[in-house]
Amino acid sequence: MNMTAKKKWIIGIIAAIVVIMVACAAPYVFTGAPAEGLIKMRKGSTIESITDSVQAIVEVNYGKRVGTMLSLMGAQVENHEGAFRITRGMSPFTAARYIKNGAQSGVRFTFNNVRTLDEWTQRWGDTFMDGPDGMRKALKDSALCAKYGKTPQTIACLLMPDTYEFYWNITPEKMLDRMFDYYNDFWTNERKAKAQRLGLTPDEVATVASIVEEETSKADERGKVARLYLNRYQQGMRLQADPTVKFAIGDFSIKRITVPMTQINSPYNTYRVNGLPPGPIRLPEKSTIDAVLNAPQHDYLYMCARADFSGYHDFTRDYASHLENAHRYQAALNSRGIK
Repeated sequence: MNMTAKKKWIIGIIAAIVVIMVACAAPYVFTGAPAEGLIKMRKGSTIESITDSVQAIVEVNYGKRVGTMLSLMGAQVENHEGAFRITRGMSPFTAARYIKNGAQSGVRFTFNNVRTLDEWTQRWGDTFMDGPDGMRKALKDSALCAKYGKTPQTIACLLMPDTYEFYWNITPEKMLDRMFDYYNDFWTNERKAKAQRLGLTPDEVATVASIVEEETSKADERGKVARLYLNRYQQGMRLQADPTVKFAIGDFSIKRITVPMTQINSPYNTYRVNGLPPGPIRLPEKSTIDAVLNAPQHDYLYMCARADFSGYHDFTRDYASHLENAHRYQAALNSRGIK
C-alpha cells in the first residue's frame, strides 16, 4: 500500500469513527425534553443544583444531559438569577446554552376574582422570587404609594385583573411600576372624561365597581346596579351597600346583614359614612369598571335580591316597594333555613 492510499485509508477510518461517535452522541445531545418546566435559579446556584432542578421538574435523564452540557460548556452560573422555561422537545444542548447565557423566560401571572390585597399578595408571592412579605410591605408603604398618586387604601386600583408577563426575579417596586404603566394604558382620555362626567376620579370609579362586583355576579346586571349607586351618590344619599359591611367585618360569607352589623364603626361601612369608602373592597375587573362608566340611565334607588335566588335583583324607585321585595326575600331565606 503506497503512502497516498494509506493516508486515504487512515482518513476514512477517522471519518468513520467520527460518524459513529456523532451517531452515538446525537440522541444524548439532541433528544428533546419530554415535558415542559420552569427552572428557577437564585444567585449561588451551581451546575449540580440546576441539574437537580431539571431532573425534578422535567425528567431525570434529561436533567443529567443538561448538566453534562453545562459542564462541557464550562458554564459559570453562580451569578445567574431568574427563571428559564424548558419547552417540550427542547434539546439538552439548547437548554444548556440558554441557561449558560442567563437568558430569562417571562412568567405569566393571571389574577381575577380577587377580593383582598392579602389574597393578591399571596398569589404574587407564590409566583415570584421575592415571596409575599416584600410586596406586602410595599403595598403598605405610604411614600411608595404616593409615587403612583395612591394611598395604601387605593393602591389596589393599580392591580387590574388580567394576564401579565414578568421576569421571575422582578422586585415589588418594579412590579408596581409596570402595573402603573398598564393602569395608565387602561385609563385613556375617553375613560377619564366619562369618569369626570360622573363626578368621580378613576379610583373612585374603581371603588364603585368593586361594590358592584360584590353585589352581583351577573355581568348583564352590573351597569344597572352601578347606576343605582351613582344615583344615590349624586343625590347625597348614603350608599348603604351590604358588601361594604361584609368588608368592614372581614367576612364575605355573611348571608344576612343585620341591623347591629350596619352599626360597625369603619370608614368602609357605607351605612354609617357618607360618600364612598376609602378605596376598593375588591380588585374589580376592567369590564366592571367599564360597566360603571357606561351605566345606563334610570332612576332606581333601591334593590333587593330576588326571592327566586336567581342571582338577579328587583329594583324600585320608592322605599315602600323596596320593603315589599325585602320581605319576600327574607321569607325565602327563612324557608330555606338561611341565617
